[in-house]
Amino acid sequence: MTSKKPSKAAGKPAAKSRPELSSGSLAKKASKSKPPALFFSENWELKLGHPGVVVAGVDEVGRGCLAGPVVAAAVVPPLEIDYERDSWLKDVNDSKELSPETRERLAPLIREWAQAFSVAESSVEEIDRINIYHASHLAMVRATEALSIRVQHVLVDGNHTPKQLKCSATALVKGDGRVLSIACASILAKVYRDAMMVEFEIRYPGYGFAAHKGYSTPVHSRALKKIGACEIHRRSFAPVAEALGKKPPALDAETLFLFDEKQIHE
Repeated sequence: MTSKKPSKAAGKPAAKSRPELSSGSLAKKASKSKPPALFFSENWELKLGHPGVVVAGVDEVGRGCLAGPVVAAAVVPPLEIDYERDSWLKDVNDSKELSPETRERLAPLIREWAQAFSVAESSVEEIDRINIYHASHLAMVRATEALSIRVQHVLVDGNHTPKQLKCSATALVKGDGRVLSIACASILAKVYRDAMMVEFEIRYPGYGFAAHKGYSTPVHSRALKKIGACEIHRRSFAPVAEALGKKPPALDAETLFLFDEKQIHE
């Protein structure tokens, strides 16, 4: 839904040109990548053949929230990853480990740096209909398919890759702290969703969305009990269902196997 230098009319990513490079020049380009010692030392993008193979990192945010959509972003790194030239890359990390100010500073740098990027979401209605696990994967697939260039491999944060992806994929536990492109995607998704929740605070006052971004906090819980649920609350999550005097729906076997029930509902 966001794009690389979008045109005002189409709002679609404008792909950077990919010059024809020989295998030798590709290797030379890739060899310039020198990640900081403590971060991204596994160089997953290079292992998979970047830049000769188009690799995208994908991550989602908002899975555990009681309100608002789940958002995913996809990032394709540039042909040359140069930590010396782009010194700000040393600050990139899992979005959860960064301050809001750092995320806001890095997001526009990532959008300019990336060969392509996109942001997509799954709605509250979709979350309640197909459950949060499947909705998270749907958002990841949408972000991947919205990229302005065709991706050949996707690196996903988590235990499992979305089944609907049309290319090969690798799931990496804690990938947002291990893989540069995934970390960049986590930052873009987080900044996008946080801005959305700030706007929801204006539309639905009294819940504190601007502060907690829809997560389950004491302030949010008290507001649910006092005001009740609004239209962006996830009815399939236990605290929201309880505020409405209803029993949350049972989770399917696949979701129960992959996630702890408390994590899903709270």
